[in-house]
Amino acid sequence: MALVRVHNFSVSLDGFGTGEGQSRDAHFGHAGDRLHEWMFTTRWWQPGGSGGVDDAFVQRHDPGIGVEIMGAGKFGHPGWHEDPGWKGAWGPNPPFHTPVFVLTRHTRPSLEMEGGTTFHFIDASPAEALETAREAADGKDIRIGGGPTVVRDFLAAGLVDHMHAVVVPILLGRGVRLWDGLEGIEKDYAIEATSSPSGVTHVTLTRAAG
Repeated sequence: MALVRVHNFSVSLDGFGTGEGQSRDAHFGHAGDRLHEWMFTTRWWQPGGSGGVDDAFVQRHDPGIGVEIMGAGKFGHPGWHEDPGWKGAWGPNPPFHTPVFVLTRHTRPSLEMEGGTTFHFIDASPAEALETAREAADGKDIRIGGGPTVVRDFLAAGLVDHMHAVVVPILLGRGVRLWDGLEGIEKDYAIEATSSPSGVTHVTLTRAAG
């Protein structure tokens, strides 16, 4: 069966997956770009970027993915649903190139973009969303794209097969935490940690084949 995967999900040392004060101009709130600076220097992100362990992990983001599921907070800033012209933060050709299911209470008609990305807006539980996504994925894997609330909900429901979290050596102090309410979840996964010269630690959680 197709796997449910999380890739490149950055968290601070104190467990925050995004900062406080998100807006149209500050997608990660007061965290700014600090959670993702490790990624911006890789070959995956930019031609001529660096190789090494960070690039090796980030390159796993796309292969084998047939669908992404994301939360309303990843698709847009607070209040985006009141702007009928808002089409996401990625321009006319978003980087997903698959169907994307946006979990939101504010549903709207599907939005077809360049490059194969179509946003579908659904009000559904994690299990319901995953069932819908599997039908659209054509046998490929499903990526849970974030934000932290959505990833946490899928983990809590026992629906994630593989997770790649990136622990970034900063303290945010406020924002949205990833791990709250998930005490003991490590018992369900084989866990590996790989340190990078950039200062981040790549942590993978892989559910044993059952």
